[in-house]
Formats: sequence, C-alpha cells, structure tokens
Amino acid sequence: MERIKEKYTPALFGVEAVTILIGLLFLAPFYFLVSNSFKSFREILIDAASWPKDFTLDNFRKAWEIIDFPKVALNSFMITALSVLFIVLFSSMLAYRLVRRPTTFNRLVFVVLVAAMIIPFQSIMLQMVKVAATLNLHNTLYGMIACYIGFGLPLAMFLFHGFIKSVPLEIEEAAVMDGCSPYGVFFRIVFPLVRPIAVTVMILNVLWVWNDYLLPVLIIGRNEELRTIPLAIQSFFGQYTKKWDLAMAALTLSIVPIVAFFLALQRHVVEGVAQGAIKG
Repeated sequence: MERIKEKYTPALFGVEAVTILIGLLFLAPFYFLVSNSFKSFREILIDAASWPKDFTLDNFRKAWEIIDFPKVALNSFMITALSVLFIVLFSSMLAYRLVRRPTTFNRLVFVVLVAAMIIPFQSIMLQMVKVAATLNLHNTLYGMIACYIGFGLPLAMFLFHGFIKSVPLEIEEAAVMDGCSPYGVFFRIVFPLVRPIAVTVMILNVLWVWNDYLLPVLIIGRNEELRTIPLAIQSFFGQYTKKWDLAMAALTLSIVPIVAFFLALQRHVVEGVAQGAIKG
C-alpha cells in the first residue's frame, strides 16, 4: 500500500486533473442537451446553462407526437441496420480477396478505394443526386442504403485489409485440407478472428449513419413517410420560429439508443483499435 502511495506523484495528479477537465469539456454538450430538454421554452431563453427549476416532461410528449417518433425511429433503424450490415459484409469479403489474391488488378482496386476516402462528399453530392435519380434511387429507403454502402465501403475495407493480413495463412490451408469451401474458410475461420475490427467498423458506421443529415436530405428530401430522425428534428426550426424545447427533447430521445449501443460495445472498439495498431 505504501509503494502505491509513493508512485502517486504530483505530475500524475496534474495529468489526472487535466484529463478530468477534458472529460468535462466533452460532456458539456450533453449537459446542455439533457438539461434544456426538461425546461420550458421561456426558461431556455432566460438561462440555457442553468439546471431546470421546474422539470417538465411535456417537451418529450409533444416532440414524440409532432414528429411521430416511433415511425421516424423505425426508418432510421432500418436504414442504419441494413447499411451497416452490408458495409461490414461486403468490405470484409472484399478485403479478404484483396489480401489473399494480391494481383495487379486487386492492388489497383485497393489504391482506387483508398483514394476515394480523401474525396470530400460536398464535391460529388450533386453528381450523386443525378445518378440516384437516373437509377430510381431517389425517395427510397433502398436508395439511401445503397448510397451509405458506397460511401462507407472504402474506409471499412481499409480497416479490414490491415487486420486480415495478420491472420495466419496456415489456418486457412488446414481448413481447406479438411474440406472447407472458400466461403466456409472466410465465414468459419477468418471472420471470427477479425471480430474486433468488425465490431469497430460496425460502431463507427452506426454512429455515422444514425446521426447523418446531409445524405438523407439529398436522397429523401421532404418525403414525410421516409424521413429519418435528423430530418424530423429539422422541422422544429423554421424561418421565423425555433422550438428549442421540443428539439432538445427529440434529440435526447434520439441519442438514448445510440449511446446505449456504444456503451455496450465500446470494449470491442478499444480492443479492435489496439490489436489493429499492433498487428497492422
């Protein structure tokens, strides 16, 4: 016990203090969001930084009814779940093929996909809208899913590519000798071994797709039947009125499932990043 006390130096205390301050800084937006969601509109205008004097749940009830939260949440869930599922599946299979078949064509495909990661979305969004309209992807859920797969595939493939290279080839050769098919080798041998990076890719894309606003507004637009949570929350902000009380309540409702999802799987994120750094 005495040795532990001796190791706790003033320098370590200073590092911990700075870390706590940085943590509080990152938690500040959550404080403003949650605290203002329980305030009336008048109280928000008077002092947005204070703790609510009179807690009210009317904001949540009104926001739930106005934007039809169950419906928009279901749209967001379907788009997010299907997009992330196909991103993880396609990118892992593609990365496995590029790693195990290092031909000139495959190297070119890898370079092209990596280069696509540096292209700003704003520079191609108008062309994307035209292509989506030509392919009848506009105002459809599958159009949204297809766009998310296309934009999410390069980064996911890059992460899988570096991780799959660390998988011993001898394991796959042994599985082939035991009569395992190529698909069996991937899904039964390789994919379970790269689960940490798969979970990391899944969480990163869930956070992106669930909270994205720009891509849905370009593909879905003002379609009331297909709008996602970010599009629905935008309805609280008009040219002359801004319903901050209802918007804060709706935002609080929207982050609850995504925060719970992240906290449940954050251990795998740390594990995937750590193993990727060591093996890559």
